[in-house]
Amino acid sequence: MKRTTSDLEGLLAELNPDADLAQRHLWLIHLFEWIRAPKPSTDLAVERVRTLVEIFEARPEARARLQAWWQKLISTVDITALLADFGFAPRTAMMSELAERMRYKLLPSTPETFDASELFMLAMPDEFDARWLHSLDAELMQRVTLLLAPPQENALSLWETSLLDAITYCAGQILSSGFAPELRLRMSEKDREEKPFHALIHDVENLRVEVLLPLRTTERRDAAAARLRERLDACRAAVASVYSYFEAEGISVGLVFRLRQLRARILRVRRLLDCLLAENRAYETSELMANLVSVGIERRSVRALLSTNTSLLAAKVAERSAETGEHYITRNASEYRQMLAQAAGGGLMMAFTTLAKFALYALGLSVFWGGMAAGLNYALSFVLIQLLHFTVATKQPAMTAPAMAAKLKDVPTDASIQEFVDEVANLVRSQVAAILGNVLVVFPASLALALGFARLADHTALSPAHATAVLESLSLLGPSLLFAAFTGVLLFTSSLIAGGVENWFVLRNIDSVIRYNPGITGFLGRSRADRWARFLRKNISGLAANVSLGLMLGLVPAFAAFFGLGLEVRHVTLSTGQIGVAMASLGWEVLHSNLLWWAVAMLPLNAALNVGVSFYLAFRVALRAHNVGSVERSRIYQAIRQRLWRKPLSFFWP
Repeated sequence: MKRTTSDLEGLLAELNPDADLAQRHLWLIHLFEWIRAPKPSTDLAVERVRTLVEIFEARPEARARLQAWWQKLISTVDITALLADFGFAPRTAMMSELAERMRYKLLPSTPETFDASELFMLAMPDEFDARWLHSLDAELMQRVTLLLAPPQENALSLWETSLLDAITYCAGQILSSGFAPELRLRMSEKDREEKPFHALIHDVENLRVEVLLPLRTTERRDAAAARLRERLDACRAAVASVYSYFEAEGISVGLVFRLRQLRARILRVRRLLDCLLAENRAYETSELMANLVSVGIERRSVRALLSTNTSLLAAKVAERSAETGEHYITRNASEYRQMLAQAAGGGLMMAFTTLAKFALYALGLSVFWGGMAAGLNYALSFVLIQLLHFTVATKQPAMTAPAMAAKLKDVPTDASIQEFVDEVANLVRSQVAAILGNVLVVFPASLALALGFARLADHTALSPAHATAVLESLSLLGPSLLFAAFTGVLLFTSSLIAGGVENWFVLRNIDSVIRYNPGITGFLGRSRADRWARFLRKNISGLAANVSLGLMLGLVPAFAAFFGLGLEVRHVTLSTGQIGVAMASLGWEVLHSNLLWWAVAMLPLNAALNVGVSFYLAFRVALRAHNVGSVERSRIYQAIRQRLWRKPLSFFWP
């Protein structure tokens, strides 16, 4: 049970150095709960520490019990492990670290432990602990130190020895990671030639000798420390050079995780050095402990792990999507007409896709296989549209958003704001053209195909009951708005998959494998292998986006039905085609039915939600990837409003 009492006398009475392991550790946990009680006032927490110190100083018997308890603690748990390893993954794989953090989230820890890190997280789990530790002054920390372990003449304290050991252990881990081939081979040529990691242990041992031998001078010790700091800076520069490889060749989340761990260990050694050599060691100790509290909080955070280690991947995905998205933004009348033509072609192809969907439905497959068949139908159609250089409007926003976000890097100037507003107008205009091209062609094409099928087969494509059910499902009066927004999420997800697949393709150098691998060139021939390599390098992102989107549109509703969620997809181009087929099946008298017009009324909202949700999500990712923080949004919004007032047609026609 969590202690909330402020009865310090009762807490002191519980101090028993002869208690069992769990009880001794529970007393420490209760002590910090008592200090933490005045939260959020750090001044009151510090005053409680001062009161505690004064009581122990005034009571020799209590001080003796405290020192005996402290000796039991440091002989039971290894403080060096806390200083050297706390906050670092025991294994270098990100997935194993993710599983470890999930364990901390779901499985409570016990104070009956020999692990100093576990005990530290139990005793100081709150960010407030870091704040009050940071507020402790040097004089108070010195008194705390003297209470726990009085100084011995001509001997290093346990704390100094532990700091030295922790530096040695950390240096060994840095050396191991720095020599790992997946990092070493990706360092710059200059850093590989200088070999900064080779002499790291030598510099650590030199410092250790200078500190441990009392006859050595302070100047020699400081010189050894300076050499070690220079060595650490060189190691850190070598680690940073790996990021330039990522810029050119692609991102690996696993490698990013290892790099961040390595960089954090280098910083830990520097912090331990500062604590070891500081004139005011008591104050530096409180700062180190405060830092460890923050490290412990982050150590338990799944969100922090995913955020810090996927940010570079998000940047690379956004960068590649931005390159693709530039092709979807029209800036003059010629490009606008070309977009209309490409969208019309896409609309024609989607009419065949819609009719194929109903044909597959007529097979009466089970839910899963029906979803799989529908997904393959969509994926094949989207791939054909890509290969024929047509376009589907709703696939564009997730690609164009990163291109838009890239313009925000230079937003503070008036010129850059106007450039961004120009891009907004270009994007809106392009999207309007693409949607109009899709919808204005897919409807008559689907209607004509359904009428042609009815004439050839001597019956309508859909039964009257099925056609009526289709119109009801697409009605604005139902849950179609929710389904349209959900489809926007799927559109955004497909863009992430596309960027991730392209990054993997580049990282693994797959085009070079296809072009030069003897087995592949022997099977395909050199010229054909070269053509395939160039084709895939150019189109892998689009293929991944189209295939993943098609399969998600077909399979996600099937999986949702398994869990009873009833989710469906509402893709504006497919929905328009379905209305055309339903009209052909019900006849012209359906024009007098409210059912048809409620379905038609849903189409503009369907388009807005498909486009808006996918663009918003992609834009947020891109802003984060480009580190765009406090953008002057009011100035941007004002500039957009002025453009709408002065040149409203610029958002619809170049």
